[in-house]
Amino acid sequence: MPQSLLDTRVPAVLLRIDRNPFHHGTLGAVRSLGRAGVDVHVVADSTGSPVRASRFVRELHPPPPGATHADIAATLLRVAARVERPAVLIPMDDAGAIAVSRMRDELTPAYLLPQQPGAVPERVSDKAELVALCAAADVPHPLTVIPDSAAQASSEAWRLGLPVVAKWSRPWLLPAGSGLRSTALVRSPREARELYLRTEEAGSRLLLQAFLPPGQDRDWFFHGYTDRSGSLRAGGPGRKLCAWPRGAGLTAVGEWTENPEVRTHAERLVGALGYRGILDLDFRRCGATGEYHLLDFNPRPGAQFRLFTDSAGVDVVRAQHLDLTHRPLPPGEPRPGRTFVVENYAPLAALRPTRRGRELAWHAGDDTAPGRAMWGLWAAHVARRLLHRLRGLGPAATAEAEPRVVRQSPPPPSSLTRLRTQTGSAGQSGRTAPAVAGPTDDEKASSC
Repeated sequence: MPQSLLDTRVPAVLLRIDRNPFHHGTLGAVRSLGRAGVDVHVVADSTGSPVRASRFVRELHPPPPGATHADIAATLLRVAARVERPAVLIPMDDAGAIAVSRMRDELTPAYLLPQQPGAVPERVSDKAELVALCAAADVPHPLTVIPDSAAQASSEAWRLGLPVVAKWSRPWLLPAGSGLRSTALVRSPREARELYLRTEEAGSRLLLQAFLPPGQDRDWFFHGYTDRSGSLRAGGPGRKLCAWPRGAGLTAVGEWTENPEVRTHAERLVGALGYRGILDLDFRRCGATGEYHLLDFNPRPGAQFRLFTDSAGVDVVRAQHLDLTHRPLPPGEPRPGRTFVVENYAPLAALRPTRRGRELAWHAGDDTAPGRAMWGLWAAHVARRLLHRLRGLGPAATAEAEPRVVRQSPPPPSSLTRLRTQTGSAGQSGRTAPAVAGPTDDEKASSC
């Protein structure tokens, strides 16, 4: 992509609140914009992160001292004063996208932002709100219940059909060090009850969703950018060839695969919301009905967004920069069959030959330092986790920690509020209803 297509006078600021050092999406955004000649500033905790080694980083800025919106606003305005000119601001995680949406009026003089209507980023990130939004847009979504007591959580877990998926409606509020996961598989009514009792600690409501086991060609995603006119540009549909953790985690290997049904769902939901900006949608196909159910709507770039780089070199990050600087997006052709591999999760897939083109998350011929840094940091990370497990889990502890599926007499009916959507002719009740597949644990090594 010729550098002249982007307005290189306008810098970019990437914001990341999450302190995960192995977030390869941030590195992808740094490289995408940096290669096009844009000055890239990163506001994130870069301690121990390979991102700091990239030659395309113009400047690293300390993250906000806290997670409050006041802290985030103060940090961004301080960065803007240092940059000394309006910049395109791109949040790289949900917490950042929500904060920027709430502080739009305060940030607009210093940053170029998509014209989002209302609090859309916060609404789509809230798992409870998303159920209702899908119903209004006629987009399939898993059968979901929101218990209002521990007893109801227990009874509804049984009624949905064990195991069930438990999700916190606002995962960005989960306290660090609590051990609570944004998404977990619940295997007994007792587990559901115990999880509900931690609602106050979690900071948001607990949702229970019917579970659909993963399978071949069932996990899909859609990345895109909705421009100022409301047109969905760049990006496309893709499928997970390998996830880590297996069956319920982030994309370790993804392939650009055309899918008209997934695209139609994305266009319908974006149109109903009036959404503007970058989006990352996760879908799971129901094995019984063949329907694609929306699991998550992320109002920011997905970690594998570089998969969807078209023949003109445009991805969703470049599309936002072009659109907000009032430059036309060059016509580009989709590149189905192109793959994206995260080497630390799928090292074998990174070595296999490919005919349609492949991009690695960490290694790049024009930016080799982050890849080298990643392998050193990753080896230390895996060694620490293995040592922790060896020290903390003997055979007895391991057996005790292993979750068991408990079968017991069904509890009495409850008066829970059920949030239902268009889920097929059978209503997707019981064990046939699909559920979320999202990251449940942080980084482990994969043999994909």
